[in-house]
Amino acid sequence: MHRLFVPPEQIAELIQLDPAQSHHLEVVLRLGPGAELEIFDGRGARWPARIESPGVLRLGRRADPDRGAADVWLAQALAKGEKLDLVVQKATELGATRILPLAAERSVVRLDEDRAERRAARLRRIAQEAARQCGRSDVPAVDAPSTVADLAGLLREEPDRRALLLAPDERTLRLSQAARGVSRFLIAVGPEGGFTAAERAEAAAAGFASVTLGSRVLRTETAGLAALAIVQHLAGDLG
Repeated sequence: MHRLFVPPEQIAELIQLDPAQSHHLEVVLRLGPGAELEIFDGRGARWPARIESPGVLRLGRRADPDRGAADVWLAQALAKGEKLDLVVQKATELGATRILPLAAERSVVRLDEDRAERRAARLRRIAQEAARQCGRSDVPAVDAPSTVADLAGLLREEPDRRALLLAPDERTLRLSQAARGVSRFLIAVGPEGGFTAAERAEAAAAGFASVTLGSRVLRTETAGLAALAIVQHLAGDLG
């Protein structure tokens, strides 16, 4: 069934579509009056809907919200090219609830405040579209770029969230061991050159446990997605 994102403030029994929404339904999907689709608000709610007339939807009864077993925040270091776009798209498909672009010390990409907000807005649109395509009713939050110090501040607000730092040079603990019996995570992934010693020390002081995915060497855009798949599998949501 076709799906359409409608912001919570636009939800009503009769929804007046904006030009972009109307264009998507009527021109891209070629749907006319009487066609049925699903509406989701990005916060977990969804409704069956019918096109009442051009530019107008009538909502049906609200469906039960979808809730995953694991609440996973993924802090992904900024990377070159469109790697972060791919991570946001696939992390949305894999059920991440929050995505935090990370300005690590070795990140090649550097963004000033204006560019950082534009990049974050683009990533939010990618997450919204990925949620529509994969059937999610919620859309993961996508933050503006942050630092390891910012992550430490988030953990102080949520001390029960298990913080894991992917460190391929560490052999003390496997991710699958550290993630068992836990449902709330913050997983941090470094850039191409990895986290610096200072960042690892700062993360450890904040409560991060250094973990490894094993002997395989994964690119930064692959490592976080692999970690996300592992914790979703252990939570029973995947595989």
